[in-house]
Amino acid sequence: MPVTLKSMIYTAVPEFPMVKEGDDLALMIEKSCKEFNISIDDGDIFVIAQKIVSKAEGRMVNYSTIKPSSQAFELEKITKKDPRFIELVLKQSKKVIRAKYNTLIVEHKKGFICANAGIDHSNLSAQGELAEDWVLLLPEDSDQSARIICKEMINLTKKNVGILIIDSHGRPWRNGTVGVTIGIAGLPALVDLRGHEDLAGFKLKVTTVGASDELAAGASLLMGQAAEKTPVIHVRGFPYPGREASVQELIRPEEEDLFR
Repeated sequence: MPVTLKSMIYTAVPEFPMVKEGDDLALMIEKSCKEFNISIDDGDIFVIAQKIVSKAEGRMVNYSTIKPSSQAFELEKITKKDPRFIELVLKQSKKVIRAKYNTLIVEHKKGFICANAGIDHSNLSAQGELAEDWVLLLPEDSDQSARIICKEMINLTKKNVGILIIDSHGRPWRNGTVGVTIGIAGLPALVDLRGHEDLAGFKLKVTTVGASDELAAGASLLMGQAAEKTPVIHVRGFPYPGREASVQELIRPEEEDLFR
């Protein structure tokens, strides 16, 4: 019998335009794909950097508007970070998990554990003022952002596509950041393989796959972290069928979390 070759192809959408508040990301993606002859088929996925979603949604904040709380000043003593930055992190978080010099690990309002509640300085325009006075927050609801973009992409392309919004997170016990899911629509976040048989006929009992995080990590390699101008990655060949999903599938309940 002929062997079926499996493949998954990542394509960075090149020279993506700079994004500003109010921009229609789905329309920008569809236009860029046309410009660079990137075809769009059923089952394709677009992986989108959180930063451009946040920019389009107007999530930039200027430090001049922030008044630090007493908790922020206490954490400044430990972390040596700007208390205004700390206050923003606190406002975006449920709780502080760890605090040490130059490090603030929190539980974000949406449940995932990350550094600085995902707040970032890099690749921000100065808005007529000092660029270092501005920071960018995560989307208010990344799942909802993904659903909106996904619906519009389907309307524009007449194809059943999926949308993944990703950010760079660190990991317990390992150095280096990797791309992870923070918003999702049209594809599974978690794939449950319990009950499937292995080559020896043994039924898997505990195996679940963080499929969207695996996809995110590969896309993050192409996106880069600096001046690449490739915040959108087109993916073809994702090996699992599409469905509605939420980032909450990937978040381990606190009572089961051995790392806190």
